[in-house]
Amino acid sequence: MKMGLFDSILKAVIKKPKPAKPKPQARTQPVPKASYKIKPKPSRQYFVDEAQTRAKEIILKAKEEALRIKEEGQRQIQEQQAKLSLLKERSLKREAELDRLKGRLEEKAELLNSQEIKLQEKINQVEELKKRYLAKIEEAAELSRQEAKELLLKSLEKYLTSDMAKKIKMAQEKAKEEADVKVREVLATALVHGAIDYVPEYTVSVIKLPSEDMKARIIGREGRNIRTFTKVTGVDLEIDETPDSIRISSFDPVRREIARVALEKLMTDGRIQPSRIEEIVAKTKKDIDRIMYQAGEQLCHKVSVYNLPSEIVQVLGRFKYRYSYGQNMISHTLEETKIGIALAHELKANVNVVRLGCLLHDIGKVIAEREGSHVDLGVEFLSNFDLPKAVINAVAEHHEDKPFSSIESMIVYVADAVSGARPGARYEDYTEYVKRLRSLEETAKTFAGVKEAYAIQSGREVRIVVDPEKVDDDKMTVLSRQIKEAIEKQLTFPGNVVINVIRETRVKQVIKAKH
Repeated sequence: MKMGLFDSILKAVIKKPKPAKPKPQARTQPVPKASYKIKPKPSRQYFVDEAQTRAKEIILKAKEEALRIKEEGQRQIQEQQAKLSLLKERSLKREAELDRLKGRLEEKAELLNSQEIKLQEKINQVEELKKRYLAKIEEAAELSRQEAKELLLKSLEKYLTSDMAKKIKMAQEKAKEEADVKVREVLATALVHGAIDYVPEYTVSVIKLPSEDMKARIIGREGRNIRTFTKVTGVDLEIDETPDSIRISSFDPVRREIARVALEKLMTDGRIQPSRIEEIVAKTKKDIDRIMYQAGEQLCHKVSVYNLPSEIVQVLGRFKYRYSYGQNMISHTLEETKIGIALAHELKANVNVVRLGCLLHDIGKVIAEREGSHVDLGVEFLSNFDLPKAVINAVAEHHEDKPFSSIESMIVYVADAVSGARPGARYEDYTEYVKRLRSLEETAKTFAGVKEAYAIQSGREVRIVVDPEKVDDDKMTVLSRQIKEAIEKQLTFPGNVVINVIRETRVKQVIKAKH
């Protein structure tokens, strides 16, 4: 193997000399021989020695490299063996520790088993003793165990009943006292939250005339202007009360407002004639509808109610021109809703139900298209929309027409009463009130056969007592119809008026004493 390596190195070192190329003869004159130096060629032995020297160096380097690699491998093997020895030693220690723990656990398990057996024996002994003592007690007391238990419970119950009753009574009295204080605090807080800058007002639609001849122009030739105006607006114009003003009479506040605005526009325009009246009134209706919708939208936003159907918002806008005992409906609704929300927060009730119930509770007061109480009209109107049942119940129960179905209904009722009953909230014209009641009674008494007439329930009902000899059962129906038509024609009134005709017949017999 070494000779083969030597031969390959020798072949690489020894190269065959290349044959010398013949030099071209110079055309110039020949150089003298004395100027040439001829170097001697190396011998074959020289190349052999050189190759052997290089081969020895290469072999030496290879041996040194092989020795280095061998030492490095031995060193790594020693390190791996040391690591394996350390791991083996650790594993042996762990196994020994586990064996030791296993032995201890086995000892503890045996000890626990033996203790459990002893404990069970003691329990059995106690049960046996218990049975023996119970048997002796039953024998001595002449009672069974169940009978003794019942007797003990009865005596204990009798002893505790009076004590429990006293504690319950004390707790009830304490709770009542605390509840009274808490209710006062809640109401005071709610009233503070509901306080608004509002001055009650009681107004009628009265228009001042700019000149004396304006009244004649409003009446028109043969009364054609005033007839057209009252026809298209649905109001009555009282022109004979004062010389310099005209009073607009209607219990529909929206119609009254449309008439007021339209009449002011006509007086400013100056062209008062039937066609112009119809044009101005039609335009004013659109303007008022837009104003009412904006008012309803603002009212909803002030109490944080959004996305109500536009029909409900439009009807709520009528509150702008509606007054109840001098209290504007928007102001009353806003005040009541704030009070209700504050109460709902304090009482942990459903705030959203109270919010909507307070906002919508009086919506029936501005529905003039149908007859009925404002509670029934409001419930009927709101039932056409997808509103929560609890909200509609709150509207239906806010005057106690129905029993309260929830705490939210009670809160709406309380908030409405607080807002309407606080000092300064409402103004009642008692003179007009008494005058209206007397007018109802006097109108009914003008008919033949009527003995007495009584206006009750704030003028919402007229009870008429007839003479049974002059009015029979058939005439009662006709009489009630005639009285109804007379009241509708002669008087103006808010809401409904119920007419009850009463005919009473009595038969009297006297038994004389025998002497």
